[in-house]
Amino acid sequence: MRGRLIVIAGPTAVGKTDYSISLALKYGSPVISCDSRQIYREMSIGTAVPDASQLSAVKHYFIHSHSVMQNYTAGDYEIEAVPLIEKLFAEGRDTLIMSGGSGFYIDAVCNGLDCLPDADPVMRKELTSRLKEEGVTALADELKRIDPASWAAIDRNNGQRVVRAIEVFRQTGKPFVSFRLQAPKERSFDIEKYCLTRPREELYSRIDSRVLKMIDEGLVDEVRSLTTYRGRPALRTVGYSEIFRYLDGEIPLEEAIQLIQRNTRHYAKKQLTWWKRDPSVKWIIL
Repeated sequence: MRGRLIVIAGPTAVGKTDYSISLALKYGSPVISCDSRQIYREMSIGTAVPDASQLSAVKHYFIHSHSVMQNYTAGDYEIEAVPLIEKLFAEGRDTLIMSGGSGFYIDAVCNGLDCLPDADPVMRKELTSRLKEEGVTALADELKRIDPASWAAIDRNNGQRVVRAIEVFRQTGKPFVSFRLQAPKERSFDIEKYCLTRPREELYSRIDSRVLKMIDEGLVDEVRSLTTYRGRPALRTVGYSEIFRYLDGEIPLEEAIQLIQRNTRHYAKKQLTWWKRDPSVKWIIL
């Protein structure tokens, strides 16, 4: 009998953590996280990792499992997550719960990824230097010119993702998103995908409130403690980039907070767009 992997996707702040834990308790499953930022052990507040009570309710995988010093990709996640899922099914479970908002990570498990070209060290150095000097917006504008399909699909606030998309297009002449396989890889388990959603104004209100909660919990101090690592790709993301600008004296804290809220809303919209393109997804309105 084939195991069943239930994937709970959805935009940031929609309520995936609580929903997934309730399902995990129902089926006696751990939660396999597929969040491209919660894997980093140095990042907690700004990535909204599950709190201590949530982590103690069920076992979680891929939470604080890697360091920001690693260049971790969706391909790496496929290599690590699929064998883990197969192992957990082999231990006798018939249902497993996977939860997260990272579309590329979920695709990596559900469909597999094509073999992306290895990064060219010279090109990577050039783009990383430009990212640091010019900012992610300038590189995103370049991506829009050369690869509009990928520009429309990826998180353009994720500097690492934008750099990788430009690299792939320069090396292959093909859109970065075209490396999502047309024919999914065969898996030894069945997959059901669900996307959680809420009315837009409710979702945006939850996002704004979450950002304020992060500030109250000490996001500024967390970002300050990561100054040594600020050049790492993992930290070029919403919530961290804006606070670094505040710490550099570029903008006041209130503006940084408003930018985080705005950029997080934009990211949530992009996440929903990603899942609307997948006809196999079933939608759950909370």
